[in-house]
Amino acid sequence: MRIKRLVVWQVPLTSHVPYHMAGGKTCDTVTSILLRVDTDKNISGWGEVCPIPHYLPAYAEGVLPALEYLAPIAIGADPIGPEALMGRVDSWLQGHVYAKSALDLALWDITGKVAKLPLYALLGGRQMARIPLYQSITCIAPDEMAIIARGAQAEGMAQFQVKLGADNNWEADVARLRLVREAVGMGPLVYGDWNCGASRLEATRVGKAIATYDIMLEQPCATLEECAAVRAATGLPMKIDENAHDMASLLQAYDLGCMDAVALKLSKSGGLSATRRLRDLCLHLGPRMCIEDTWGSDVATGALLHLAASTPSSRIMNTCDLSGYVAPRLDPYAPARSGGRIAPPAGPGIGVNPDPEALGQPAAIIN
Repeated sequence: MRIKRLVVWQVPLTSHVPYHMAGGKTCDTVTSILLRVDTDKNISGWGEVCPIPHYLPAYAEGVLPALEYLAPIAIGADPIGPEALMGRVDSWLQGHVYAKSALDLALWDITGKVAKLPLYALLGGRQMARIPLYQSITCIAPDEMAIIARGAQAEGMAQFQVKLGADNNWEADVARLRLVREAVGMGPLVYGDWNCGASRLEATRVGKAIATYDIMLEQPCATLEECAAVRAATGLPMKIDENAHDMASLLQAYDLGCMDAVALKLSKSGGLSATRRLRDLCLHLGPRMCIEDTWGSDVATGALLHLAASTPSSRIMNTCDLSGYVAPRLDPYAPARSGGRIAPPAGPGIGVNPDPEALGQPAAIIN
């Protein structure tokens, strides 16, 4: 079997509600890149990457040129066993892991289809029937965020990510965390996420003010050293996100003592191949894991759910149904949340089949 063609679509995904984060960052409509890798055996694989440039060093308009540059390596190559081809891809093009992520996902999809197995069977075996989700709450007025949390809890959600810092008001952030905790009661997991947008001083003040509310902090500052200082000053557990992208960064966070939990995101690391290696390192180091991606629709969500489902339940904190936050849905039959949990797709490979009408016309055909 050989790769004969790469087909690329650019699909705008619109959040159901504008998604406000620290530093004036807003996620409203963003471009997702869908990739279909076609083979000479009429088996195709799907990949997706949806970069948010102000969130991580990734640019949607950079994916197509990267794939065109990789065409001499990909076209004519054997897609089975993704890591072999991805190793050659990494040698041909340094960095640009977000663009490589879409290709890696598509190779895994093909491999699963050829093996006639769902990807979780190839990534470690199914460890969980349904994976716990978290509800991410856009940074708006504190009382409105509490209402959102209460509504999500009524639908079965038991983990809540509270976005902070959109108005540069540390006292408002204290209110956000306090009101959400009071809305959902003691027991559910509540954590406040600045997406690197807080200073060490601001994050420490917030942490000390809510120290009795059983709150976890997520990536308050731009560096691991600052995050470690906030954790030491507040005594609150911490989740690392933006700074966790490869083995070196995970080991550094572990050594600094600030990685009680960690977000492993496919496109942040370069796809399923790389993220699986980080998952396995975390099984050794000990942090609880959120296995997800930066943003996206049904293909990205389907892929990450397979990796989450193949991870021991004792080590999974949660996952994310990215496709549930945006429109359009690319596959109306793809998994959806129910009772605060979600199952991976059924069928071989990723198990997601995008609707051609939702995709529209391809942006490029590379052969």
